[in-house]
Amino acid sequence: FPFRLFPLREHGMNRRARPLTCQEIQAFKKSKEVMQRFVRAYQLMLRFYGIVLTNKETGELQRAENWAERFQNLNRFSHNNLRITRILKCLGEMGYERYQVHLVKFFLTETLVKKTLPNVKKSALDYFLFTIRNKKERRELVHYAWQHFKPQDRFVWGPHDKLLKYK
Repeated sequence: FPFRLFPLREHGMNRRARPLTCQEIQAFKKSKEVMQRFVRAYQLMLRFYGIVLTNKETGELQRAENWAERFQNLNRFSHNNLRITRILKCLGEMGYERYQVHLVKFFLTETLVKKTLPNVKKSALDYFLFTIRNKKERRELVHYAWQHFKPQDRFVWGPHDKLLKYK
């Protein structure tokens, strides 16, 4: 069957690719070699997008040296947003939730604060944010997005009354 770099338990765009089973995910997680390859594949894709994994333990990220050129590619071709969503979902499946959080926050910062990725903003808010499995971390990211979204009264990704009280 066709191999996926970031396999999921759901069908993607390639209907011939078979979704992962829970048993396969558990087998992957038990293999140190598979997990090392997974992190290398993640780093490869990050470099393609102009991002560097600066800490493998925490998942912290920063812009790569070639970020400006790579961000042009991200802004021009929206199919990258589907791939990023898939990568985020796969990070969650493979137990790398901490990587998810950093990647979503990276895109929220670049789209809402630094405004370098205007064509990624909709995907970051509509899809990337909601791949985060941990409710507390997802709430924190929604709050972060709300704090930086302009105009704030048009923010539709969380209830304003709760966002105002959030600490």
